[in-house]
Amino acid sequence: MENIGLVGVGLMGHGIASNIVKHGHPLSVLEHPGNQPLDTLKAAGVKTFATASELAAAVDVVILCVTGTPQVEAVLLGDTGVLKGMRPGSVIIDCSTALPDSTERLARIVADAGGRFMDAAMTRTPKEAAEGRLNLLVGGDAELFRDCRPLLACFAENITHAGPVGAGHRMKLLHNYVSLGSVALIAEAAACAERAGVDPEVFLDVLGKGGGGGTALERLRPFLMNKDPSGLRFAMSNALKDLGYYTAMAEAGHSARSIAEGVRQTLEGAVQDSDPQALMPELVAVLAKRGDGV
Repeated sequence: MENIGLVGVGLMGHGIASNIVKHGHPLSVLEHPGNQPLDTLKAAGVKTFATASELAAAVDVVILCVTGTPQVEAVLLGDTGVLKGMRPGSVIIDCSTALPDSTERLARIVADAGGRFMDAAMTRTPKEAAEGRLNLLVGGDAELFRDCRPLLACFAENITHAGPVGAGHRMKLLHNYVSLGSVALIAEAAACAERAGVDPEVFLDVLGKGGGGGTALERLRPFLMNKDPSGLRFAMSNALKDLGYYTAMAEAGHSARSIAEGVRQTLEGAVQDSDPQALMPELVAVLAKRGDGV
């Protein structure tokens, strides 16, 4: 696994790329309009390719860090996709958030083409990505996980082997439902508090000292105090996508999902009523303005 390729140099992918280079791995990336600026990476010796097939033909490992299932499928299966250029024995590591059923299907396709596939879904934020401190939830066979762990450790602090292929993406959806659902719940309460005239400092203090304390509250704190949404740099449109994936997974497994569906509908309405790229803390303002909270 000497030569590494990366597709998706966005907010998270740029941090991953920087840390792979920092650990001395030769890195190539796909040129794409959605990338963050590549100047610093190119200055560090990173190569670029115009198509995913050309990239795959030049590397031993391809890391995917794209938006979701449609993008993963397009990158792998498209006319100039990874599978068109992938060498026998190559490893595909999907760090995206994706539907587990698709992940399992793609893993079979990659295996039939002579490659190996592993899902390694990420949690945490672009800040931790830049610091090389992501959490990874990995699905794949134990031998492949052992082989890839040193590479994953270049950009991750906590690495959990969740089970076979698809288990990483299943655990990611569970995590994001709880994480984003908690933020949405507190955002709705904060919107109610605002309309009721409750001082945001009092709101934060009481919740923080009681059952509302924790990561979700702290991510909302800058917005509640100063209208600064940077405490959680995660777009509401992405949150809606993740909740849609979660409810689809729960439905396929005949699991209870009424609370999750309520969160999904709240996000769906917020995306329709505001800029889809607005960050999750801005949900407070959207709900406070709307006033009905649904």
